[in-house]
Amino acid sequence: MFRIIYNLDDKVPNFIRREQKILKHTFYYSNSIKPVLLNYTIMLNFELQNPVKIFFGKGEIAKLNTQIPKDANILVLYGGGSIKKNGIYEQVTAALKDYNYTEFGGIPANPEYEVLMDALAIIKSEKIDFLLAVGGGSVIDGTKFLASAALYEGDEPWDILDKGIRTEVGMPFGTVLTLPATGTEMNSGSVVSRRELGEKRGMGGPGLFPKFSILDPTVVASIPQRQLANGVTDAFTHVMEQYMTYPIGADLQDRFAESIMSSLVATAPKLMGDASDYTTSANFMWCCTMALNGLIQKGVPNDWAIHAIGHELTALYGIDHARTLAIIAPRHYHHFLDNKKEKLAQYGERVWNITEGSITERAKAAIAKTEAFFHSMDIPTRLSDYTDQYHGTAEKVSETLRERGWVALGEHKAVTPEAVRVIVEGSY
Repeated sequence: MFRIIYNLDDKVPNFIRREQKILKHTFYYSNSIKPVLLNYTIMLNFELQNPVKIFFGKGEIAKLNTQIPKDANILVLYGGGSIKKNGIYEQVTAALKDYNYTEFGGIPANPEYEVLMDALAIIKSEKIDFLLAVGGGSVIDGTKFLASAALYEGDEPWDILDKGIRTEVGMPFGTVLTLPATGTEMNSGSVVSRRELGEKRGMGGPGLFPKFSILDPTVVASIPQRQLANGVTDAFTHVMEQYMTYPIGADLQDRFAESIMSSLVATAPKLMGDASDYTTSANFMWCCTMALNGLIQKGVPNDWAIHAIGHELTALYGIDHARTLAIIAPRHYHHFLDNKKEKLAQYGERVWNITEGSITERAKAAIAKTEAFFHSMDIPTRLSDYTDQYHGTAEKVSETLRERGWVALGEHKAVTPEAVRVIVEGSY
């Protein structure tokens, strides 16, 4: 055990009010000011195992028939049907020509529980034993839920999400990625929405790693500009959630994260200009996967409060997931500037070449650069840009998180419902 001491404000007597142990460290807080991290020391202990087999490159979809058992009874899942327009469907069905398979289309963005329950009924009635997701993050996340629900022995599959039941063993599945963004093709997490309840919940566990994922960058050429911008923003914010906390001496992890962000910054204008360029698309696709495959989060504190808040904006207004992150991130970083300014300044120097000014000035400049980066891809960063019903949103989101017991989010457990209210209100 070691102690991390915070900067003392001379105007605040009796600074040390309480002591709280988080992440095996001891933190000191004031009742009236935000804690400021000064001293840090060692990388955190961690375990890392990622069993997903990746097939990356043009033409790799043809290898589907080398990865699925020959006697498998497959359910092929996809979204709105774009795969039937861009040639992906033909490649997949050609690879599956000697298999027994059933199709289920129509999984929407922010995969909906009600739709997935229809797919679950087919899994049960057709005695499906292998799932193949052909799509982006929503299709793959929905397939992960089905992989869990298919073997769930309880009465109500929603409990998997509502009660946070960890999936140790799921139905085997593979993926063909058609929309880079979430990194779900190489991790074991999933998020599912339930419209009738206005809820968006996460789930996961070792049973939800894909057996394999096929990443063919040529699919990027057919993706609309809005979704390309979303993909870059989603991946970029994933990295920041794992990076933008406080220094802990994990230099390699920091450099990994910074390299992904730097690559996305360099790739984004090329991607928005010409998504058919193979090199650009390949870099974009691999950045999205590396942003959330478990590697850069190991040994370092993580935040994820931006995602917790953003999910509620999607549940309330149907705003694209990536865009909710762009709305919340700048205000979140400003609100917790004292906690995060060392990493913000480091990020500003290494990713944006901000070298002038004090730590605080460089940190603020880095936040401004981040928001400008989102704007460069036509991603608005205010809630009022998406809905005229934004008044009262801060109270709704804050109360929802309070009701769930999510009252201490973030790397310091300092993102309270009151902090959430201030952050969301500042995002109007």
